[in-house]
Amino acid sequence: MSRVQEDMAVTATGLVKRFGDRKVVDGVDIAVPRGLIYGVLGPNGAGKTTTLRMLLGIIEPDAGTRAMLGAAHPRDASDRVGYLPEERGLYPSMKAREAIAFLGALRGLPLREGRTRAAALLEKAGLAHAADEKIRKLSKGMAQLVQLLGSVVHQPDLLVLDEPFSGLDPVNQEKLEALILAERDRGATVLFSTHIMAHAERLCDRLAIIAGGKRRFEGTVDEARATLPERVRYRPHHQGDGLAALLPVDAVRDGAEWRFQMPPGGIEPLLVALIDAGFGISGLTIARPGLHDAFVRIVGAEAAQQADAA
Repeated sequence: MSRVQEDMAVTATGLVKRFGDRKVVDGVDIAVPRGLIYGVLGPNGAGKTTTLRMLLGIIEPDAGTRAMLGAAHPRDASDRVGYLPEERGLYPSMKAREAIAFLGALRGLPLREGRTRAAALLEKAGLAHAADEKIRKLSKGMAQLVQLLGSVVHQPDLLVLDEPFSGLDPVNQEKLEALILAERDRGATVLFSTHIMAHAERLCDRLAIIAGGKRRFEGTVDEARATLPERVRYRPHHQGDGLAALLPVDAVRDGAEWRFQMPPGGIEPLLVALIDAGFGISGLTIARPGLHDAFVRIVGAEAAQQADAA
């Protein structure tokens, strides 16, 4: 194994998966560095879940290779992996603490140790009061957090979460974000899929954007945002004839402000021209577009609308 591969928790090259005549995943490459939070973004139906399942060894690719935690066969590393599937599922008659311990036992953690760790995890998550409650009596959000705690109770080296924020209220989303950050700080690698840009923008050290079964982008959030030019908001001291002619052709007036993309030559020559012409500068803001704007550019407006609708 090369040094580059040793530095990666997950690698995949040319993954392909077909269901019938439909190619759901089409030549996806992924490299997830150890110790980082890595997001797989895309609209519903983009191939995110299928990609994660191939990486985990749950389903086999029709073409391509993958490795996980140094194992050429992902199942050989399964005890070192925590997994929260998109389809949630716990035994409804099992108590919360027992459910967490049981999920840990499936990964090789002794039940007694699992119960001890489960109690500590529930307390840290603010769910100590629910330790002896049956799953059927918990809210959907609480049950989802219990299943998530079950995926980390054995302290995995790799945590894989498929659409973990789906169905959670804002309070539980915040708890989940805190848990993901705590797992990274513990030294684990976190790989999660989502179609919600805000979570990815706050959490991800690196990300891949998938649409139509293909990887459209890979890099940091800042690198994704850098695919679009900066936006400028300019407020002159004085409006007047000739101002619009000095501004870039895409400039749009919004009340007392003008908005436009950063000119190719930078902002300084434009500001000099505006001052020399007597319009002056009352206000100026320069901002990089957000991840959502970059996502729209990378995958197209139609796919972005699908993600927003979901």
